[in-house]
Amino acid sequence: MTEIRRKLYKRGSSFETTIPMPILFAIDKSKKHDVVFKFDPKSNRWYVDFEVSR
Repeated sequence: MTEIRRKLYKRGSSFETTIPMPILFAIDKSKKHDVVFKFDPKSNRWYVDFEVSR
């Protein structure tokens, strides 16, 4: 599985444009997060996961 990690950061009144705000409703915005994009070649689909930064 291919994996791409990006830091989620606040830019002005919104977050990085890669992730729409409605998707971020469940994360604790007071903590820093990494966005993990995973590609599954078998199903030919991308998955998005959020992890608290270390």
